Amino acid sequence: MTGAGVDEVAEQTGTVTSDVGATGRRRLGRRQITGVLFAVLGVILIVAVAPSITSETKSFAFESPPDPLQFSFSPPTLIVAVGVLYLLSAVAAFSPQRFDGWAGRLHLFSAISAVPLIMAIALGLSGSSSTNVTNLLDESLVLATPVALGAMTGLWCERSGIINIGIEGMMLASAGVGFMSFALLGAASSVAWLWVAVLVAILTGGLLALLLAVLSINFGINQIVAGVVINLFALGLTGFLRSEVIVPNGNSKGLSTTEFGVPLLSRLPILGETLFQGKPIHYAMYAVVGLTWLVMFRTAWGLRVRSCGENPHAAETLGIDVITVRYQAVVVGGFIAGMAGAWFSLESQSGFEDNMTNSAGFIALAALIFGKWTPWGAFAGALLFGFARALGSRLQFLQVEIGGFGIPSEFFQSLPFVVTIVVVAGALGRSIAPAAEGQPFRRSK
Repeated sequence: MTGAGVDEVAEQTGTVTSDVGATGRRRLGRRQITGVLFAVLGVILIVAVAPSITSETKSFAFESPPDPLQFSFSPPTLIVAVGVLYLLSAVAAFSPQRFDGWAGRLHLFSAISAVPLIMAIALGLSGSSSTNVTNLLDESLVLATPVALGAMTGLWCERSGIINIGIEGMMLASAGVGFMSFALLGAASSVAWLWVAVLVAILTGGLLALLLAVLSINFGINQIVAGVVINLFALGLTGFLRSEVIVPNGNSKGLSTTEFGVPLLSRLPILGETLFQGKPIHYAMYAVVGLTWLVMFRTAWGLRVRSCGENPHAAETLGIDVITVRYQAVVVGGFIAGMAGAWFSLESQSGFEDNMTNSAGFIALAALIFGKWTPWGAFAGALLFGFARALGSRLQFLQVEIGGFGIPSEFFQSLPFVVTIVVVAGALGRSIAPAAEGQPFRRSK
């Protein structure tokens, strides 16, 4: 086997291999590098972090006061336990290849254990005696809504072969135009006009997606440049609408969509309110993810969309109108982005602020890459980013201090972007984009 072949096997299996060459150096695979990181973290947790954390009993609450279900623990004990788990994961990373399955499961469990670990450290460094974990999960699901919808936008576009960097702009323009419509037509106080404004926001996303399709498909403009143009256009448009239309109108704040609960299910203990009580666009997000999976992977049309993103010329030989399919997929994605924009201004905040999407469109692209261009994988990535935002807010609320020094709020606000960098870096080499993504197409006839 050649040196390149050995390297390829090493990359795929994650085993330790030797480079073929004069140096004779050994190189670690991805699994071993992860193991080394777990070993370093485990040692730090056991030697440095646990001894410096208060031994005062803390608790995780799973229900609302006055008599919530709680899990009490000693922060140093929990930290040491997680540290030992990390060391075991490090050992498993260097186990023989036949134990790869077990090592992978142990790594996944170790990664999930970071959630209680961070909360335990935060409680140990704050004056609070408990924190509500169920509320944290609820906040994570809600904050994941625009990211999941944005990821579905990217999935529809990129599965058809069109790169959509303009998700952020589509969301922002939809949020601004949607709330402007509500302020002008319904004085930001009419329930009927609120739903009209939601529809306007969805259509706005579709129109900007149509613009992206025209620029990318008809004129063959570089798709990344076309997406940047849409982002800049949306930024300028919404800034103008807010300063010249919404603020002078005097209706900068108004009604938002109403929360409702699923009968009986919303009364279930612990997770009832979290999973079965919420607002309409948040619930619509679950439907969008499920329908995207169903249509994309279980229907003939979805197969056509995917074939246009993988090999459009082969699809054309089978009688598929590649240009029409790409237009359809991009516009469908635009409608979904419009729904995400409506979530910002008509459900979450009931108002519009400049750049209120706060890079959610770009984070959605990271979730899409993390999820390997699959609906449920992208949804899992959205949950990860939603949790990062919710965790940042919770740590800020707990007023975490290190050595008497309060951690600045800007640090917590940066957590989603740090997670974005880590996730994208970790996904590179594992996530393979559709083969024809970003490539212009011209009919052969």
